[in-house]
Amino acid sequence: MAKTVRIGNKIIGDNHPCFIIAEIGINHNGSLEMAKKLISIAHFFGCDAVKFQKRTVEDVYTKEELNTPRQSVFGNTNGDLKRGLEFGYDEYREIDKYCKNLGILWFASCWDKKSVDFMEQFDVCAYKIPSALLTDIELLKYTKQKNKPILLSTGMSTIDEIDKALDVIGLDNTIIYHCTSTYPSENSELNLNVIKAFKEKYDCPIGYSGHEKGIVSSTIAVVLGACSVERHITLDRTLWGSDQAASLEPEGLRKMVRDIRNVKAFLGDGKKVVYESELPIKKKLRKVN
Repeated sequence: MAKTVRIGNKIIGDNHPCFIIAEIGINHNGSLEMAKKLISIAHFFGCDAVKFQKRTVEDVYTKEELNTPRQSVFGNTNGDLKRGLEFGYDEYREIDKYCKNLGILWFASCWDKKSVDFMEQFDVCAYKIPSALLTDIELLKYTKQKNKPILLSTGMSTIDEIDKALDVIGLDNTIIYHCTSTYPSENSELNLNVIKAFKEKYDCPIGYSGHEKGIVSSTIAVVLGACSVERHITLDRTLWGSDQAASLEPEGLRKMVRDIRNVKAFLGDGKKVVYESELPIKKKLRKVN
């Protein structure tokens, strides 16, 4: 049996309830009020955690990238947009307090070392390595030093690249997430059977990070053995922002959590029986006993 990982008061692994993460990311569009609404929705519908993204803008992007013209509510350059989407200490202190009051876990994907140090101020329960940074060996080493659970997303990565990342962070206290890094992802590229392949290859919990439009795939992922599911959430998919179209609106999140929580009941124990509830129907319709 694969190992388990504890995140906060939750245990992630086979034979434990699916650990559901609502990825807020940057879908708050720079608004703390919107972030709180998304946290409240995730909590109300039964998610276990919410996740944000944290970047030190000047370290993650080149000057050329930041100076590239790009119209947004924050200004006329890509740098104006990137800086406008970043929460600082005051916002995250309020998020930390808000999540603790609700009783929902929170953490972040950190895109650079300074962001890891920034998050350490709040003693977050885990760190996510985004797919884009799976090959950043120095960031992997630095994050591992914090002795927190690591969630490794594997979008746009080969098995060789994944194995090299695992050589750095190890399998202990690690959850590997199957992922396709397109926004939104096409159904023909979800390749959910990779979950089964990962479970056979790696002795650690396996999860699924999805960017598709629907919700059925997330339930299928759990049926195939994913013990954690992460999906982006939004108040409205038509809002501006690069991740909005690949996110679930509140009603979609509600239905997804409902269905995932029912997977165990759907599957049953595999023993064919006649249920007590079937007996009246059997008596009425069965012609030959």
